[in-house]
Amino acid sequence: MSEIKKWLNIVLCVLQVFIGIGAIPAAVVLISDPSGAGLGMSMDMLVGSPFPNFLIPGIFLLMVNGVGSLIGAFLSFRRHEYASLAAMGLGLFLIMWIIIQVISLGPPVHWLQWMYFVLGGVELVLGWQIDPRAISRLTGWSSR
Repeated sequence: MSEIKKWLNIVLCVLQVFIGIGAIPAAVVLISDPSGAGLGMSMDMLVGSPFPNFLIPGIFLLMVNGVGSLIGAFLSFRRHEYASLAAMGLGLFLIMWIIIQVISLGPPVHWLQWMYFVLGGVELVLGWQIDPRAISRLTGWSSR
């Protein structure tokens, strides 16, 4: 692994730990109190969304953005062969998570949503920069 890729991998690992550690406490609060009151959110935010409360979003937040990001960080730390693929998938999921949030909950868009949208993009790009052929190896597709 080149020196640049080593540094990109370190940045990716730190980013994934940051995302995971940030998601877990919020998810636990949403799961333990699905009204969202523990995070200063109102059930009115869910009017027109497919969710009756914040339980399902809390579970997804915990499993994917929380635990999933920490697993991704572990894979990145170990330089596992699927670390880049996991990073690209987690980054894409985080971007989609924010887009769905904004569509479901509507405006106003909070600065944290912008931040995590950008962080998802950074994670996606870092995963691709570290191993641009990860997807083709998994799928057998060639870019010839």
